[in-house]
Amino acid sequence: MRKAGWSLSGLAGLFFLMDSGMKLAKPPEVVGPTLELGWPEATIVGLGVVLLLSTLLYLWPRTAVLGAVLLTGYLGGAVATHVRVGGPALSVVFPMVFGCLVWGGLWLRDERLRRLLPLVSE
Repeated sequence: MRKAGWSLSGLAGLFFLMDSGMKLAKPPEVVGPTLELGWPEATIVGLGVVLLLSTLLYLWPRTAVLGAVLLTGYLGGAVATHVRVGGPALSVVFPMVFGCLVWGGLWLRDERLRRLLPLVSE
């Protein structure tokens, strides 16, 4: 279970690290869509920093739950943004899937979380 959990967490973490790096670098492929979603260009680096710190907290075992909570908030903001602009369904479903990866990976790799949130009642 731990290996599967770290695999899911690693997949999500790699995506978030890549996304945060792109936000910090601010290439035109990031700036254009961000502006189309209604976010000012000045917010891109700040979003990248928040995503990077949240991801690092998530990948560090001692702070993984805090990181998962912060990433959930970040992904909720992505869902809200895409719903607000009337984006396609995939743009709403994609962050929800990554939220499931975040929590599923953490649940599989952390015994304490499995005890707190058991899938089967005993």
